[in-house]
Amino acid sequence: MTATSAPPEAVADGAPRTSRRQVLQALSGLLVGMFVSILASTIVSNALPTIIADLHGSQTVYTWIVTSELLAMTATVPLWGKMADLYSKKLLIQLSLGLFVIGSLVAGLTPNVEVLIVSRVIQGLGAGGMSALAMIVSAALIPPRELGRYSGFFGAVFGVATVAGPLIGGVLVDTSWLGWRWCFLIGVPFTVVAIILLQRTLNLPVVRKQVKVDYLGAFLITLGVSTLLIWSSLAGQKFEWVSGWTFGLVAGGLVVLALAVLVESRAAEPIVPLRIFRNRTVTLATIASVLVGVAMFGGTVFLSQYFQIALGKSPTVAGLMGLPMVFGLLVSSTIAGQLITKWGKWKGFLVAGAVIMLAGMGLLGTIGGGTATPVLMAYMAVLGVGVGMLMQNLVLAAQNDVPPQDLGVTTSTLTFFRSMGGAVGVSALGAVLANRVTSLMTEKLGPMAAAGGGGGGENAVPNVHKLPPQIVKVIQDVYATATADLFKIGVPLTILALLAVLFIKEKPLHTQTVGERLAQETAAH
Repeated sequence: MTATSAPPEAVADGAPRTSRRQVLQALSGLLVGMFVSILASTIVSNALPTIIADLHGSQTVYTWIVTSELLAMTATVPLWGKMADLYSKKLLIQLSLGLFVIGSLVAGLTPNVEVLIVSRVIQGLGAGGMSALAMIVSAALIPPRELGRYSGFFGAVFGVATVAGPLIGGVLVDTSWLGWRWCFLIGVPFTVVAIILLQRTLNLPVVRKQVKVDYLGAFLITLGVSTLLIWSSLAGQKFEWVSGWTFGLVAGGLVVLALAVLVESRAAEPIVPLRIFRNRTVTLATIASVLVGVAMFGGTVFLSQYFQIALGKSPTVAGLMGLPMVFGLLVSSTIAGQLITKWGKWKGFLVAGAVIMLAGMGLLGTIGGGTATPVLMAYMAVLGVGVGMLMQNLVLAAQNDVPPQDLGVTTSTLTFFRSMGGAVGVSALGAVLANRVTSLMTEKLGPMAAAGGGGGGENAVPNVHKLPPQIVKVIQDVYATATADLFKIGVPLTILALLAVLFIKEKPLHTQTVGERLAQETAAH
């Protein structure tokens, strides 16, 4: 296909479909771009202590280096999805990758923490675009019946980037001739390659319509979501969960979101059309996506801390220990996608994924300071298999059940709520972990707990390599118990995900691409 081939989005009924080779070429650029954008969210986790020390930042800055990127990514996903229904998807995806390159370069060369936070916002804008647009573009290229074959790749890339990020970050920090700046710079050449690949291989139709973009709705959604994310990120750290700050931020966020719903219900071209939630599949898939987000992000974040504190592992080894979850997710998402394409049935994989994810949560709820490594890795693999079977196939089920003109906004809505689930879940579970650790330390160490067992402050994460052996043993037991409690909390949440999936009605997968379905609908009218 060349620039002179069938003009954009003038895909007539019966026009030649994109070949499998062309699809694979286009997907290669999407997968590379998606990998580096997600990697940006996780790669800094093991590098942050070094970054903060080098740039002379505070604990508040520590929080905002993570939160700023997450806010920008999550809050702008619905806007990217809506624009994908109105403008050139190819142009939008290259714009998002370009923003990511700019943000990464500025972050890697940053002279201070203030510039670093700004660069993380720019990275988040680009990552939000990639998160929303990757599945939208693939669904525009491939009919739902065939999409399962490829959606497994996206699920695998998402999982690998999420779990492997801390490993790569740990290795870069531990390598003297590289250092933490490469946590940001490493993605730049890969992103440039993705832009070049997409420019050469991605050819999609462009629907040119007279539209009125709902800027007020976009602003209110972004503001409301950002307010709630700021609250969930800072509650339990900067102020108590039950406090005036909590009341103000939660009430303010909910009021703004209520106004957003009012605006969206009256807008000619809403950012998130409320009608899509009349579709039972979309609503149930959204609920399940939130809960999968909690399992995916919460599991990786707190298991990494468990490895380093409860088991005394280095950042690099802690990253390596997360690989069973990666492999479980990679294998299950790929195989499930292939079988869905072969058989045309998808609900069984969703139910099985939810059941297996529930089993993984339950098993990880039994871990302790003395859990054998092979047993721990087996439990993680089980959780990875469950998440892999659920994650992308929830998107497939929803995409298959909405009109083609709502494909972009539906996909971005699911992505948005999954990211929200991860963000709020990690923050809330982190507060639970902190409170549980404090109470257990007080119970076991008494007055010594006020100094974190000698670790440098009540809210400080203890350095187990600098403490007396008898204190280390207590701290390791405390963190092991507290981490297991988090997974026990995750069990009822996963049961809710299973119930949501059980009520989704299976419908036959379409065998036409979005362009063909649009052409057919246009011809019918």
